[in-house]
Amino acid sequence: MNDKIIGILGGMGPEATAHFYFKLIKATPSKTDQDHFRVIMDSNSKIPDRTSAIFGNGENPVPALIETAKTLECAKVDVACIPCITAHYFIDEIQESINFPILNALRELDTYIKANYPDIKNIGILATSGTLKTGLFNKYLSDYNLIYPDEDIQSNKVMQAIYSPQYGIKSGVIEGKPIDMLVETGEILIKNGAQILIAGCTEIGLVLNSSHFDIPLIDPMDVAIEAIVKNKY
Repeated sequence: MNDKIIGILGGMGPEATAHFYFKLIKATPSKTDQDHFRVIMDSNSKIPDRTSAIFGNGENPVPALIETAKTLECAKVDVACIPCITAHYFIDEIQESINFPILNALRELDTYIKANYPDIKNIGILATSGTLKTGLFNKYLSDYNLIYPDEDIQSNKVMQAIYSPQYGIKSGVIEGKPIDMLVETGEILIKNGAQILIAGCTEIGLVLNSSHFDIPLIDPMDVAIEAIVKNKY
C-alpha cells in the first residue's frame, strides 16, 4: 500500500511541477484510485528565480522555499520532492528548517547511474547556468568526467531554450525551436565524448527524451519518482 503522504515543493516552474506529478501518477502501480499516493502540492510560482539569485542578480529564494516547505509540513507529509534541479543548491538550508525528509534527486541520480550504467565514465550535462555555477553535478557525480557546453553554447542555446520570452520553455513553448537548440547542444556533448546525457533542468525534461539521441538521456526527476514508488524514503 502506498500509505505515505508525498509532498511536492513546486512552482519552479509550474508546468514542470505538473509534469512531475503526472509522471508520479503514471509510475505508481495501481488498479484503483486508492492505490495511489496521497499528494500535497504547493506550486509556489512566487519563489524568486534561483539562477538569478545564484548570480547575485535577484532575491534570495530560500525564505520562500522554506515557507513553502512549511506548508507541506503543516499538511503532515512524510517526504517531499523538489521538481527543480537548481533549487537543490539550497536543499540543506530548507532541510534544516523542517522535520520531514526532502528527497535529494541528485544523490539518487548518482546511485541510479552506478547501478544501471556501471561502465559509464563520461556524462554530458544539460542544465541552467545557475546549476553549473553551483557545481551541483560535480558535487554529486564526483566519480565521473562531466562534459558541459562551452560558454557561448550554454548562453545562446541552453539558456535561451529555457528562458527566452519569445520561444523559451518557461514561456510555454514546448515544441520547435527550444527542442532543436537543446538537441543540437546534446549532440555537441555526445561528439565531445558523452556516453549518457542528463536533463539537468526540469524544463529540459519537459521537452526532451531518449528518442532525441542515440545514447540514454536521464531525467533526475524520473529517478526521484522511482525512489518514491519503491518506497526508499
